[in-house]
Amino acid sequence: MMLIRQTWEALQDRFFFLPPFPEQLDPLALFALLLVGGLLAGETLFRTIGLSRIVGYVLAGALAGPGVLGWLDRETLSMAKPVADAALGLLLLETGRHLDLGWLRANRSLLRSAAAESGLAFATIFAFAYLAVGLSLGWSAATAAITMASAPAVVLLTAEENHAQGQVTQRTLLLTAINCALSFVIFAVVLGIVHAEQSGDWLNALAHPLWVICGGVGIGMLCARLALMVAAGQAKGSVAQVFILVAVALLAIGVARMLAVPVFLCLFLMGAALNLADRDKVLAYTGLPQGHWILAIVLFVVTGAMLPLGDLNWITGLQALGLIIVRGLAKFAGVMATGRQDLPAAKRRLVGIGIQPLSATAIFMAAELAAIYPEVSGQALLLPLLAAALMEFAGPQMCKYALHKAGETEPLPAGRQQ
Repeated sequence: MMLIRQTWEALQDRFFFLPPFPEQLDPLALFALLLVGGLLAGETLFRTIGLSRIVGYVLAGALAGPGVLGWLDRETLSMAKPVADAALGLLLLETGRHLDLGWLRANRSLLRSAAAESGLAFATIFAFAYLAVGLSLGWSAATAAITMASAPAVVLLTAEENHAQGQVTQRTLLLTAINCALSFVIFAVVLGIVHAEQSGDWLNALAHPLWVICGGVGIGMLCARLALMVAAGQAKGSVAQVFILVAVALLAIGVARMLAVPVFLCLFLMGAALNLADRDKVLAYTGLPQGHWILAIVLFVVTGAMLPLGDLNWITGLQALGLIIVRGLAKFAGVMATGRQDLPAAKRRLVGIGIQPLSATAIFMAAELAAIYPEVSGQALLLPLLAAALMEFAGPQMCKYALHKAGETEPLPAGRQQ
């Protein structure tokens, strides 16, 4: 390196346009190399030992992040976060489109299952955080709101990765979409509780949740209407419709960031509004089939790097493991206790396993809270972040196991690798 530096400096005397010798790799170049590394890690783990590709993406980000090797510092991560915001938002757009309100009206047991597993998860996580860990009432509620939902991006991508179709797959996707919607509502309410506890400002405690909910609903519905209106003049399922869907989604992301409304909430509600308002099936056959995995690499590499693995010790590790266990048992019990009329017990057990992933949505919810009270949120939000860190690796495999055990995954053709 010394020889290269001396040669470069000698050339600078002759070629005045050369910049100073770079002391480190440009953050964008480093991030691009990390994405390639994440892709290779995911493909290698998938092809050699059958792990989900998502595990490889997260592993690459976690190793390169501040908590381990430190190749990506916090400044670089803050630059990459808007890209990950967009990736999560677009994946949640697809999750929202799985929220079939017509099926919910015809199948009330599904709504009961979602309410049972989400309600039990919130109650048990809150009790664990408050009684066992010793968090305050507000931060215990925040921990429960952040971790009660399944990871929609993980469930959606795992189903696609394994070409899964069937009753268990569809029920898992729908329950994930419903409990995601419920957790967003509770998260908005918890914002007010945290405001009241931390600052005693009751005006903000009441106004902030309303701003988040009304802003999310307004942006989501307006952008859904805009996408349908513009796409109606294009051929169904065409590249033009895909472009319109992505462009309007990016518009929603930009408006949400301008108005300080959570991006994940706006895009999820935009997807739900598209499903509800698209009576003429304008965008029903338009999706992001290949784009999902490009988004997934970006999202899970960044979230892997955001994980606070440097704060993991045996105490915090046991607390995070305890949260995962009580959450998992609550969600499993909620599914098993409901839906007996339309789903056999064996399939309900697999659905209870399939909805276990906890991942990027929880991390980005925590980031929203951390931005409001940075002086206290670091320690208060450590428990849900560490739980998400552990489930980043276990969750995709649990979901994959459930779909495979249900016999709903598509086997690979003989002699061919995926």
